[in-house]
Amino acid sequence: MPVALLLADVRLSLGGRAVLDGLGLTADTGAVTAVLGPNGAGKTTMIRCCTGILSPDAGRIEVLGGPAGSPSANDRIGLMPQATGAWSGVKPRELLGYLASLYATPLAPSTLIEALGITSFADTPYRRLSGGQQQLVNLAGAIVGRPEVVFLDEPTAGLDPHVRREVWTLIRALRDAGVAVLLTTHDMDEAEKLADHIVLLDAGRVVADGTVSELTRGGDLEQLFLDLTRPGGAL
Repeated sequence: MPVALLLADVRLSLGGRAVLDGLGLTADTGAVTAVLGPNGAGKTTMIRCCTGILSPDAGRIEVLGGPAGSPSANDRIGLMPQATGAWSGVKPRELLGYLASLYATPLAPSTLIEALGITSFADTPYRRLSGGQQQLVNLAGAIVGRPEVVFLDEPTAGLDPHVRREVWTLIRALRDAGVAVLLTTHDMDEAEKLADHIVLLDAGRVVADGTVSELTRGGDLEQLFLDLTRPGGAL
């Protein structure tokens, strides 16, 4: 499969502390790449670099063959952050309609609202939504533009098991449609169920990567996580 995302020897320090320390990984088209790591391992910072929000001090990041943050790359990606205060007063229906208007061939907001179970709170201001409801709106915003690469930062955090499974179904559908999906998660079961490839980070660097079977060899993914990482890596 073609490589949709490439990071090579990426380094970034914030506040005098190394957050990304020679990070290198790839994510393929039509595959789910799960990035695991303890709090502070650099997962969110990595996504911010891949989407041009932050610029690394050194190394190379390519998204769909172009530099991270370039218009040619950003026009073809979707981003689901953990939280977004910028949407505080906007209603989900209005927000998705606006985001859809930015793309030539978006998904229909009404379809996303129904598919993700947003209908009952589609006209409630974002700031009044529960954490789980905000997650669903964030996810809809990330995919409304039909991205070729989508970054999902802990997409099921705060969701109940029923809704989480619906989100899993949507992520699989994105993969099957040829989208490169990179997601961060602390849920080992989620990683095992969804990921075609797993990357394990600690303190801003890769300490293991491969398929679930390659990494566990019949063992336990959570135990591997505990063995290879330490609590509180980078920022």
